[in-house]
Amino acid sequence: MKIALTYNLKKKDETKPADYFSEFDSEETINAISSALKKRGHTVDLVNVEQPNLFSHFRKNRVDMVFNIAEGKCGKFRESEIPAILDYLDIPYTGSNTFSLALALNKALTKKILKAENIPTPRFQVFIKGNEELDSNLKFPLIVKPNREGSAKGISVSNVVITKETLFSKIKEIQELYKQEVLVEEFIDGKELTVGILKNGKVTILPILEIDFSTCQKSGEYFYSWRMKEHQGNTEFGLVPTFHCPARLDKNTEELVKEVALKTHQALGCYDISRTDIRLSKDNVPYVLEINPLPGLNPTESNFPLMAYAAGMQYEDIIEAILMSASERRMN
Repeated sequence: MKIALTYNLKKKDETKPADYFSEFDSEETINAISSALKKRGHTVDLVNVEQPNLFSHFRKNRVDMVFNIAEGKCGKFRESEIPAILDYLDIPYTGSNTFSLALALNKALTKKILKAENIPTPRFQVFIKGNEELDSNLKFPLIVKPNREGSAKGISVSNVVITKETLFSKIKEIQELYKQEVLVEEFIDGKELTVGILKNGKVTILPILEIDFSTCQKSGEYFYSWRMKEHQGNTEFGLVPTFHCPARLDKNTEELVKEVALKTHQALGCYDISRTDIRLSKDNVPYVLEINPLPGLNPTESNFPLMAYAAGMQYEDIIEAILMSASERRMN
């Protein structure tokens, strides 16, 4: 099969905020996916989506399938940019479609879908102007997030606030930096969990990954902030979470968490692959924080491969499963 691998390459630019390129992929990830595809007998064309005339490129260089990990360039629907081009040209691709990608990137809209489907998610409020009256039903502590970013961009320990004064100060800060609406939600104290969904012939819910931050006290971090994700494993900073996969859950709770992740995957209309981030409260309620239909696939650092390895898969198995799932959809 002739495959194009579409991606954004992570880079450094001191004129941009430190987290600006966090969603983009490293050369290690791109090379690992390309190598895995080649090992299974496919030919691979690497396509950096930031090149000019991308539409013309695909018209002139037809492929059987696009393996898409691209985050797009900019805007509120950026993750849908490449699928939209491919849909127009009738070129099949892996992963979710334009609608699901655009929806999942918008945290507030995702949470509205979750509420409609009776899937637990923290109570929230969206601030557009920044000076709206705080919903009296929301209870501190609250966490403040850019509404349309991934990879924990714009999120630090200081985003967890306990007073109105610090809340509105943080809202203003995020609006000025990220030029978008702000999501404020109740901060759920509990276990940090993430659940991978992979379709490889059938829908597979991978072993739940628990991220334990008790080993990160030196850093002052206690949840998946941008700094924690970006510098994970840095002993100097104390950013050394402990991973438990399968998570330390009793059987009933494990099944409940998996059910919630699968319902989230289905509610958002995801295809092939997704990773749902969940906070399990002290009273065992699995609150969905968000879903990522384009989860990281770094073979050594990303959470999704870690869960697949715990299920007995090799890296090449993950990549081939995603590809085959997309191929089956094309034929049906």
